[in-house]
Amino acid sequence: MTNRSFYSFLIGLLSVFFSFAQIEKDSTSIAIEESPIIANETLVKKEIDPLRPSKAAFYSAVLPGLGQAYNKKYWKIPIVWGAIGTGIYFYVRNDKQFDRYRDAYKRRLAGFKDDEFYNLISDDGLIRAQEQFRRNKEMSMLITIGLYALNILDANIDAHLLQFNVDENLSLSPHYQYNELENSSDLGLTLNFKF
Repeated sequence: MTNRSFYSFLIGLLSVFFSFAQIEKDSTSIAIEESPIIANETLVKKEIDPLRPSKAAFYSAVLPGLGQAYNKKYWKIPIVWGAIGTGIYFYVRNDKQFDRYRDAYKRRLAGFKDDEFYNLISDDGLIRAQEQFRRNKEMSMLITIGLYALNILDANIDAHLLQFNVDENLSLSPHYQYNELENSSDLGLTLNFKF
């Protein structure tokens, strides 16, 4: 019980810290966006494009990997194509196997005894094989659709994170202090925001 209340208190404390950090960031976001950023002793103004994440998601929806190219994360394109291609490969493979067993079962129902599984697999075995390959085919399709959605989600989130402020003036660090008057120690988190 004490662990649960401790974790609840810790989560509440962290949410308070982060909510204050968000309020400070919102109140100074206009000043941060308009101020020039100094990089290698040259002034560079960092502009924020609010439509960039939606463009990246749209491009990934049209052609998987195109949103990653839009975000200039070219190393992710082979991963996306490989993941979706693997899902499609297993779908086609299971579909072909399903068709083989279904055709053999249909031929047996029609009275023919010349299918490729005649002396190897019984009629019940053909039915079970059809069910297994149909289930595998459906799972392959669901996994491929999930990987396609993950591709879109990755492009969108990556575009959001490219615009995230990772300035050195923002920091969150643990804080430990020994209080000599009370002979106790204080433990906490400090949020530093420098202008």
